[in-house]
Amino acid sequence: MSLIVFPAIDLKGGQVVRLAEGDMDRATVYGDDPAAQAMLFAEAGAEHLHVVDLDGAFAGESVNGEAVRAIVERFPGHVQLGGGIRDRAGIERWFDLGVSRVVIGTAALENPELVRAAARDFPGGIVVAVDARDGFVATKGWADVSTVEVIDMARRFEDAGVAALLFTDVGRDGLLKGCNVEATVDLARAVRIPVIASGGVKGIAEIHVLALHNRDGVEGVITGRALYDGRLDLAAALAVAAAA
Repeated sequence: MSLIVFPAIDLKGGQVVRLAEGDMDRATVYGDDPAAQAMLFAEAGAEHLHVVDLDGAFAGESVNGEAVRAIVERFPGHVQLGGGIRDRAGIERWFDLGVSRVVIGTAALENPELVRAAARDFPGGIVVAVDARDGFVATKGWADVSTVEVIDMARRFEDAGVAALLFTDVGRDGLLKGCNVEATVDLARAVRIPVIASGGVKGIAEIHVLALHNRDGVEGVITGRALYDGRLDLAAALAVAAAA
């Protein structure tokens, strides 16, 4: 398989936004119709979408549920969803509504057995978010930083059957500083779980480099602000990913 490019739709108050370093007070609004934005990505050729309920990540439960439902109903491809999904009921609800993958972050650190059971019962459907701030795992919408190192967190789930690890360098997210390719590739090589890169992607060059590391275990890349600001053309990114 070639590198998967996931355009991102982050939801805050029902709007499409991007945060800087995960700070809810540093949000830029890019639209008020998330489902329409999803269709624009589909028209550009996207077959996968990464959606985050930012309010949910802080609240610990779904907040932008109606917006997510509208996206799932209209987007013709696969929707990967994260943000505030911390119990079995939440996991099951989103799969029932048609989400392809559920991303679990805070609960993966606090309740790893939840992840293991879900990965067993929903094969290929569970992604573990490994969000890093200075090498340590950040939780609760990145508001808290644990004492657990990223690599230790990742290795806890090597035998759990999770579909992928979503690795985000929080200090780069939404800032267009460039994705932390080196740390992403190092993580992919260190574990037997596919890794999705996220945080700070600023242009086509990073898509190309990450695509070259597909064989090292880098499964995909999530990009948001660069698309919304026009620095990255989605159709071109998809073509580069497919050609590498």
